[in-house]
Amino acid sequence: MVNLHSVNTLKSRERTSVTTRIFVMVIVAVALLITCQLMAQENPSSSPLGAPTSPTAAPVLGAGTTAPAAPSGIPTDPLGIADAMGRPFTIAFILASVIGVWSVVERLVILRRRRVIPKAFVERFLMHLRAGRMDKNEAIAICHQNQSPMADVFMHGVRKWGRPSVEVEQAVLDGGERQVTQLKKGLRVLNGVSTLSPLIGLLGTVVGMIRSFNDIAIAGAMGQTQTLANGIALALLTTAVGLLIAIPAMAAYLYLAGRIDSIVMEMDRLGQELVNLISAEALRERAVVVAPKSELTQAATAQAARPRNLGPEK
Repeated sequence: MVNLHSVNTLKSRERTSVTTRIFVMVIVAVALLITCQLMAQENPSSSPLGAPTSPTAAPVLGAGTTAPAAPSGIPTDPLGIADAMGRPFTIAFILASVIGVWSVVERLVILRRRRVIPKAFVERFLMHLRAGRMDKNEAIAICHQNQSPMADVFMHGVRKWGRPSVEVEQAVLDGGERQVTQLKKGLRVLNGVSTLSPLIGLLGTVVGMIRSFNDIAIAGAMGQTQTLANGIALALLTTAVGLLIAIPAMAAYLYLAGRIDSIVMEMDRLGQELVNLISAEALRERAVVVAPKSELTQAATAQAARPRNLGPEK
């Protein structure tokens, strides 16, 4: 019943965590989109790439002649970049950024060493096992009460208390694999963000080139750079933004993967120490060592209690 209760509790917590994570990501994405929309409405002077930014952009020089519009170039402000890329690419990059940031923060919280391997719990647990002041039921109860990943690994091994070391070690490995899977769960999201963001940027590059060549084919704008500027800006900006999202995501992925590897090595060392304390071979060796000590103690006690004849021999 205890094991079933712990499994149900962990599953309910996982469902709650996933639901909360999705809800927060949706709220953040909607808030960013609304903010961009409001900023765009507050700045009506921002115009698409290649269009004049103000009525004075093309001053009248004389009768029937106007000066050519000054080239606006590729925008560098966030609103101009979003306007040049278009709504589909902007939404895709905003979602990728929100998901990436949320995954990094969530994994940094989950992968804290004191949460995965509580130092105080591990030291007390192994100390009581070495001293022989804990039996199987007490060890299971303590592990269930702690509910840390390391405690779950210990619980898998304690359930095989007194069995051969091969069985205990296999139980510890099984528990460790489950915990490693949970620790690496968020890394798949970061890997996906770092992989898909450049692909989205590449798609924007292709779309921008198609738009530019389409303008050339329709309007014959080979000598008019302003007509081609929209497609070229889309191609360059989507590629740049995709790389700006993918590079930090990949760096965070490599850092978190290294942290998981170090945690797994520490968990493996502690699991092996548990095997050396509760396996049948370890218990048998401990009993052999304790038995001679008890026999020597009994012999010394009997020798001390035996009366001594100190009188002269007749």
